[in-house]
Amino acid sequence: MSASSLATPHISIVVPVYKAQSCLHELCRRLTAALEPLSPDFEVILVEDCGGDRSWQIIEELSKADPGVKGLQFSRNFGQHYGITAGLDYCKVDWAVVMDCDLQDAPEEIPLLYRKAREGFDIVIAHRNDSKQSFLKRATARVFYWLFSYLADLKYDHRAGNFRIMSRKAVKSFRLFKEELRFFGALVNWMGFETAYVDVQHAVRYEGKSTYTYRKLYELAVDTILAYSDKPLKLAVKLGFCVTALSFAYGTYIVFKALVYGIPISGWASLIVSIYFLGGVTIAILGVIGVYLGKTFDQTKGRPLYLVDKTTLNINAENS
Repeated sequence: MSASSLATPHISIVVPVYKAQSCLHELCRRLTAALEPLSPDFEVILVEDCGGDRSWQIIEELSKADPGVKGLQFSRNFGQHYGITAGLDYCKVDWAVVMDCDLQDAPEEIPLLYRKAREGFDIVIAHRNDSKQSFLKRATARVFYWLFSYLADLKYDHRAGNFRIMSRKAVKSFRLFKEELRFFGALVNWMGFETAYVDVQHAVRYEGKSTYTYRKLYELAVDTILAYSDKPLKLAVKLGFCVTALSFAYGTYIVFKALVYGIPISGWASLIVSIYFLGGVTIAILGVIGVYLGKTFDQTKGRPLYLVDKTTLNINAENS
């Protein structure tokens, strides 16, 4: 990989790294082969998220061998979307490409994104071909993203991952976001710049298994829904009105039977069930409100989004 000879590299590749020691050498080799025909002025920013393996040591070795490879290591594990945020904060660039480190986002597809962007788009997003995945996984993913889009009030395409290219204007605008709950794709969609999509092949993992468990996906979905929509609160209000209406209708029915047909009002069991049901609904609604308040409290603390412990280069303070 050729180090950039200019103050501002033409293309910057931002890669969050987590437990990727087995694929970093191959990733940089393929990035070099894909980028050199486009421009000799490029850099690769690898943001290591304290995965506990040898990823940081390998990044240091790659940086010593090639100044075009630049590494950042967090002080602790912050998460993938904070890694992307850090990479975009630290890059000095005309164009920035964000991609995953496991080589499922193929470096060979970058020229396709770049050429499309040069047609006049600030953002070009890779549409992944998921035909290699099982039918069950594709079906559950579509159901998940449909539900997620509904609750989060976001039009989120399940085929769009993090793999995309962004102009300097889009990168500078992204840096303005300071909210603690971060979902890279949703923030980029919110900006509303001219966006295009290109179809790419979503490759199999180079090695190992995904570290994104169902639990992490669930937590990310909950955080994103809370960060970008108040729809859960509105649904809670609607649920409260529905329960009230049903309770009123059922109460009217019981009184009518008692007055017209002389049927005595009884039903200890149904009374207890109703109390428990209404109590559960009340607690659930209070829980939703409490979660929103808790996230608001976290945001008001004003803590930094991430902390960098080690770096392979001296960073301009204005980007930190």
